Amino acid sequence: MNEPRLAHVQCLSARGLHRMAYWEWGAADNPRVLVCVHGLSRQGRDFDTLARDLANDYRVVCPDVVGRGHSDWLADPLGYGIPTYVADMVTLVARLNVPQVDWVGTSMGGLIGLMLASLPNAPVRRLVLNDVGPVIQAQALTRIGSYLGQPAHWPTVEAAADALWAISQGFGPHTREEWLALTRHQLKAEGQGYKPHYDPAIAVPFKAVTAELAAAGEAALWAAYDRITAPTLLLRGAQSDLLSAETAQAMTVRGPQAQLHSLPGVGHAPTLVAADQRAVVRAFLLGP
Repeated sequence: MNEPRLAHVQCLSARGLHRMAYWEWGAADNPRVLVCVHGLSRQGRDFDTLARDLANDYRVVCPDVVGRGHSDWLADPLGYGIPTYVADMVTLVARLNVPQVDWVGTSMGGLIGLMLASLPNAPVRRLVLNDVGPVIQAQALTRIGSYLGQPAHWPTVEAAADALWAISQGFGPHTREEWLALTRHQLKAEGQGYKPHYDPAIAVPFKAVTAELAAAGEAALWAAYDRITAPTLLLRGAQSDLLSAETAQAMTVRGPQAQLHSLPGVGHAPTLVAADQRAVVRAFLLGP
């Protein structure tokens, strides 16, 4: 199968209902399900390469988190946060009608998985956290805040790819073909060109975070991490500016005592396109 199926599920938030899109690969009746969740300003098609690789073993489900891709935009920008996203994923798992799922989460998608896996009777069997943990380095927040939600318009896909590459060096080496594939689904047609395929208002709560809120969030994330019992793999880009080596090391001795795998030549965040990155994920998910 070269292309996924697109479906939607209706979710509830404080201001009403919204639809979340999700992309599905592999046999729809496969009871083994892998949920792959993307980063802050990305969308579910980021996982096309990994999903193709695992579609014979799993029903692979890659949601567009609300406000991104083909999902609805929220009426209240302050709804763009982890509690809403976790609630949406609980609804998604219920729609999938399986007792448990494996989880791969990149950056924000990892935080969603972390919080979901920390809940009593959580449906997460195995958890992959891709370059994220309870402590987010300040320099990464500054870097992301410099472009998140800013107006952008490009005349061609190629021009968009160049502009996005300029702010995505941390993703590590990619061929031009690989980067164009990651770019195309990141764009929404507008007039004679393209704009980013997400609601600019996702930047509102991001930019409202104070030092006090960040400290409280960090404490809550560590408490949640310490409650996780699912086997956990932690991937870290060796040059990551978001997940420090110190935080990653602490995650190997606290909570689920994650297996740590460092990826040389990569920062924040590995795209799981490279064969060696996919092999690490596959071995963890399908291993004993």
